[in-house]
Amino acid sequence: MTQPEAKKPEPKSTADEPWPVRVVSQKVGAWIAKLGWVWVDGQVAQISRRPGSGVVFLTLRDPSADLSLTVTAHRDVLDAGAPELAEGARVTMHAKPEFYPARGTLSLRADEIRQVGLGELLARLERLKKLLGAEGLFARDRKRRLPFLPGRIGLITGRASAAERDVLMNTRRRWPAVEFRVVNVAVQGPTAVPQIIDALKVLDNDDTIDVIVIARGGGSVEDLLPFSDEALCRAVFAARTPVVSAIGHETDAPLLDYVADLRASTPTDAAKRIVPDLADELRLIELARNRLDRAVIGLIERERHRIESWRSRPVLARPESLIDQRAAEVTALRDRAGRSLEHRLRRADDDLRHTVARLRALSPAATLQRGYAIVQRADGHVVRAADEVAADDLLRIRLASGELAARVGSDQ
Repeated sequence: MTQPEAKKPEPKSTADEPWPVRVVSQKVGAWIAKLGWVWVDGQVAQISRRPGSGVVFLTLRDPSADLSLTVTAHRDVLDAGAPELAEGARVTMHAKPEFYPARGTLSLRADEIRQVGLGELLARLERLKKLLGAEGLFARDRKRRLPFLPGRIGLITGRASAAERDVLMNTRRRWPAVEFRVVNVAVQGPTAVPQIIDALKVLDNDDTIDVIVIARGGGSVEDLLPFSDEALCRAVFAARTPVVSAIGHETDAPLLDYVADLRASTPTDAAKRIVPDLADELRLIELARNRLDRAVIGLIERERHRIESWRSRPVLARPESLIDQRAAEVTALRDRAGRSLEHRLRRADDDLRHTVARLRALSPAATLQRGYAIVQRADGHVVRAADEVAADDLLRIRLASGELAARVGSDQ
């Protein structure tokens, strides 16, 4: 039994043996053909129905990126699946990629086209809303507060639109000195999402921008679909600068409203949210100044009354009264001290006189005054008895007045 021969590897192209264009085209076509039939979702950017031709040419665009593919379909396929198909509609088609070597182009050949209805669009948006909510894109704790007075505002809106006019006019009416950097983009259609995302990146990278406003007037659900795009929602969530969503009217609620840091019901409402009213602020400043004036005046009055009450006290009204009182007390103490000293002196004088009288009564001089004399020997010894002297002893006799000398005679 013979073994099957091994398949020889295809020769590779080299600089010496390059592949011709037809070979490269064949190989590219073969690789693309391997993808097979696929279901594709996109937005119709252009429809071309050529008279007399059974083939319809469509340009299918990705709603979230600046990418598009050419689609060819038989007129019967289009009439059967989406007879009222118009530019801007969302479609789902069953198609197969094909490479045309003659022109070197890639396109899709569709054998079934389904226009996505409003109900299916809303169901898709609801599923996307639940997905983004579960990931935390709608969480309140991650929403940033807007600055009280932004120095410069970035505005993303349609060119010369009513939304642009409302935001600019009402914002400058409230705060005339506010500055804007306006980026005009498409706000509906297949190019809206890529342009809005690019504008958001430009403004977010501008350090002079304090807040970004994405504004558009009202419209149908299909018109507002770009503002519920997943790529746009994630771009707003990733932005460093606070973003304000001002899409549609009060009843409109695209997914961008849930992701943005602040939702404004209308572009006019956005103007009221992003800057304060100068007249109101001046009025509040005047009220605050009046309250401050009243508070200061009240404080001054209270302190003045307190000082007046202090001044009315005797110690401050007549400070000399305290000195007079103390002087009177000193005088009284001095008088009492004088009287006490005088009394003590009189008592001492009386005691002294009594003592002198007693001394005088007991003094030898008083005895001498009564006629007595003091006899002393020459050595000063007082003679008290006769036997204390001998004959011829010299004696000194002291009298009350003067002295006498005497000699003891002999006994008879």
